[in-house]
Amino acid sequence: MVELSCKSEYAILALLELAAHYNEGEPLQIRSIASQQNIPDRYLEQLLATLRRGGVIRSQRGAKGGYLLAREPWKITLLEILNCLEGADMDHSENNSTTKTLESAVVFEVWQEAREIANSVLQKYTLQDLTERLNARRQLDIMYYI
Repeated sequence: MVELSCKSEYAILALLELAAHYNEGEPLQIRSIASQQNIPDRYLEQLLATLRRGGVIRSQRGAKGGYLLAREPWKITLLEILNCLEGADMDHSENNSTTKTLESAVVFEVWQEAREIANSVLQKYTLQDLTERLNARRQLDIMYYI
């Protein structure tokens, strides 16, 4: 099964917060992101540092400093984010030469196919897509409560 790690979920939530404020052009501070998305500050700090090194976000120093998306939300895919965070963990490219039996080779092939399909779905969705989905859900919730 392809599972979303806690690390990746928190990072995507933080990135959705940055995407929601993208058009304002103002950096968001860790404190603000953490409180909005209910993420521990220290943990978020580590995640944002990883995303910054991976080129997904950029930081701005100073009194009005904080974090911004490095590119437009429609240019950042979920696959890029997960690869940045999980790195080699996501791509267990064991080659078949290490496969000891015919059975394990068959199992490996199926897992490889599942990973490729998962990757193609994650490549298809961007932060913009998630933001639009979130906004649509919020509209439905508003309609429901009226």
